[in-house]
Amino acid sequence: MDRLKNKVAVITGGAVGIGRACALQMAQEGASVAVLDTDEREGTAVVADLVDRGLQALFISCDVSSEKQVAAAISEAATYFGRIDILVNNAGIAGSSKPTHELTEAEWDRVQAVNVKGVFFCTKHVIPHLRAAGSGSIINLSSIYGLVGGADVPPYHASKGAVRLMSKTDALLYAPDRIRVNSVHPGYIWTPMVEGHLKSLGDLEAGRKAVGDLHPLGHMGEPDDIAWGVVYLASDESKFVTGTELVIDGGYTAR
Repeated sequence: MDRLKNKVAVITGGAVGIGRACALQMAQEGASVAVLDTDEREGTAVVADLVDRGLQALFISCDVSSEKQVAAAISEAATYFGRIDILVNNAGIAGSSKPTHELTEAEWDRVQAVNVKGVFFCTKHVIPHLRAAGSGSIINLSSIYGLVGGADVPPYHASKGAVRLMSKTDALLYAPDRIRVNSVHPGYIWTPMVEGHLKSLGDLEAGRKAVGDLHPLGHMGEPDDIAWGVVYLASDESKFVTGTELVIDGGYTAR
């Protein structure tokens, strides 16, 4: 219960899915958590649930594609909790599944704005706080599609590949500050984003089974499967781990 005791975590996209699971498990492990999201209804509900359990949590409305909003949100979290030790760059969108030659510039740019610029903005503005704390952990949510290709959703795959390499670059840049940076690569996880993607393709239950069968373990993962990996990377248990990928994918990329 104390793996993250006395640490403060900022979690983007923390209202639903993997972000929500991260907020819950990190708070239960002793962290104070700032939940950043554009979904105020779900975000405030998550924080209310945590506070009702006697845990430390704060909701901040934030669109990570806006540097102004990111700077203000991270400053608010640091002021409220007194420090920041952990950043979980989880916010992301899937975008259009059109083939590359049919995509519009706006469709491409929207995904990069959230999935890539969001990671950049949050990292940029949290670094001074992690330096002030004397160390820190940045955990960037990439994907199996930051490791292998797929014949769908081109803007998403491009964005997750970028996040993987951004993580390695920042791991090298900030190692002298004792700031660790790693990427997490989930397989298909049953979240609202995946559910929405499968609904757009047709029969939801048939799609869920078909996608589950892509994983050698025979099913999709759950948000907690990822959250526990994030807890590990946020904790001092991973003090010698930086610049690497934590793959949690039911064996998807083992082929």
